Amino acid sequence: MEYQSLERFSFFIGIAALTLVCLVLVLLSPWAWVGVAIFGALTLVGIHDVRQTRHSILRNYPILGHMRFMFEGIRPEIRQYLIESDHDELPFSRDERSIVYQRAKGVEDKRPFGTRARVYDAGYEWITHSIQPKHITDTNFRVDIGGPDCKQPYNASIYNVSAMSFGSLSSNAILALNSGAKAAGFAHDTGEGGISRYHRQGGGDLIWQIASGYFGCRTPDGRFDPDRFAEQAADPQIKMIEVKLSQGAKPGHGGMLPAAKVTPEIAEARGIPMGVDCISPAGHSAFSTPLEFMAFIAKLRELSKGKPVGFKLCIGHRREFMCMVKAMLETGITPDFIVVDGKEGGTGAAPLEFANHMGMPLVEGLTFTHNTLRGAGLRDRIRIGASGKLITAFDIAKAFALGADWANSARGFMFSIGCIQAQACHTNHCPVGVATQDPLRARALVVPNKTQRVINFHKNTLKALGELTGAAGLDHPSGFLPHHLIVRETDHDMVTGDEVYPYLPEGFLLREEQDRFGYLLRWKRAHPASFAPQGAYV
Repeated sequence: MEYQSLERFSFFIGIAALTLVCLVLVLLSPWAWVGVAIFGALTLVGIHDVRQTRHSILRNYPILGHMRFMFEGIRPEIRQYLIESDHDELPFSRDERSIVYQRAKGVEDKRPFGTRARVYDAGYEWITHSIQPKHITDTNFRVDIGGPDCKQPYNASIYNVSAMSFGSLSSNAILALNSGAKAAGFAHDTGEGGISRYHRQGGGDLIWQIASGYFGCRTPDGRFDPDRFAEQAADPQIKMIEVKLSQGAKPGHGGMLPAAKVTPEIAEARGIPMGVDCISPAGHSAFSTPLEFMAFIAKLRELSKGKPVGFKLCIGHRREFMCMVKAMLETGITPDFIVVDGKEGGTGAAPLEFANHMGMPLVEGLTFTHNTLRGAGLRDRIRIGASGKLITAFDIAKAFALGADWANSARGFMFSIGCIQAQACHTNHCPVGVATQDPLRARALVVPNKTQRVINFHKNTLKALGELTGAAGLDHPSGFLPHHLIVRETDHDMVTGDEVYPYLPEGFLLREEQDRFGYLLRWKRAHPASFAPQGAYV
C-alpha cells in the first residue's frame, strides 16, 4: 500500500548505494577512496538519524532532513529577505512557531535587542502594566466547570488540548498528547473521531466530543444511541461532553473518510464497520430546533450521571445563537459550557472558500457570545472556552479579557510534538509523523520524548501567562478585562479595549435598553422553537 512506501528513505538508500559502488571502484582506482570516505560518512550520519529519538524529521528523512536545520541556521537578515520574514503568517509566523518549540524543549525563550513587532502599525495591541506588579508563584491556573444542574463539576486547567481526532492525528501523536495531559494535569479534547485505544492508554482527562456522526455512540444507521453513550460516558477518564455544532476550519461543512482509509483502529474508535465510507453529515439528526437542542443537552447530562455538558461552535448567523439562548431561558436548561471556535482555528483540511471566508473570527465570536449571555442574564451559569490560534501567553490573556474562562489550542500542541507546518495534514504524508496514518511515518514521533515536550509547553506557557498577569497587577488571568488592552487604530491614535471590545450591561436584552451594537434587532427576530429567521437580519 502507498502508506507503506519507503520513498522518504530514497535519498539515504541512494547514498548507501553510492558507498558500495565506491568500495567496488577501489579495485580500479585508489581515488575511489575519496568517494568511500564522503558517502560512507553520510551513510553513518543516516544510520544515526534513523536511530536517534530527538528529531522526527531526521527519523523520516535521514541525511536530507539536515538541510532544513541548515536553512534554520541561516543568518536572520539573509533569511528574512531571501526566504521568509519572521513575521510572515503561513498561517503561523516563524516567531510564533519558535516560541512554541523553545518552550516545548525547555530552552531559552527570551529575545534580545528589543521587539521586532511593528508597534506603530494600526492594529498593534498591548497590555497595560502596573507600577505595583504581583509575584505569582503558582501558575497552575484552574477553573471550575459545571452549572447548577451538573453533579460532577470538573476542575480544569485554563489551557487544554483542542479537538483533534484520532484518524487525523497518528496513534503516537494522540498518545504523546494524552500522556502529557495526564502528567501535567490538563484536558485533551478527543475531536469528533471518538475515543481511541491511545486516548485510553495515555490515561489523561478527556473531553469527549460528539459531532453529527455520533462516533462512539451511534446506531448502525448513524443516529444517536443513548445506551451506547451512557456506557461510554461512565468512563471516569471522561470529564466533560462537548457537542460539536461547527468548527472554525469549515463551519457548516460535513466530511467523509473513504472506506480505503478506515483502518481497524479507526473503526474501533468510531464504532463503524470496515469497508464502508465514514460519513460526517453537515448537521445533527438528534435535534432540529433550539428547544430540542436544549432537551438533548439535558439528556446527555442525565445519561452521563451529571457530568458537564456543553457545545462548541464557530459563530455564524448570530440570530441562531440567540435562538438557543432564548430556548435556555424558556426551558431553564443551560449548557455547562460553550466553546467558541474562531474561523482562524482548525487543524482539519477545508475547501479554500471555507477556510478563508466562512465563519466569524475568534475576537468577534467570543465578544458576541459573552455579551449575549450577559444580555440574557445567563453568563454566571455558563463557562466559555475559546480556541483559534491561541499559542502564547498574550493570546490567552486577550481571550480572557474578551470574556473567556479558559483557552484551548490544537496547532500549538501540534508544534510541541514536532509539527513543522508542512501543511500536508490531509495527504497522509506528514514528514514528522504527527498527522498521518502511515505507521512508518508515525514511527518517527517518539512518544516519551514528545510527551515531555507537551508537558514543558503547557507549563512554560502558563508560567509566561503568570508573569504577564502579575505585571498587570492581577492575581489570576480571570482578572483580565477589556480595559487592560490598548489597540492602536492609526499611526497616532490608540483606544482602550473598553471602546473596542466593551462588556455590555447584564440583562440588557431583557430590558430593551438602547441598542448600540445591533443585538436587539437580532434578539427580536430569534425564536426558541425554530432556527428559521423571523425577519431579515441574521
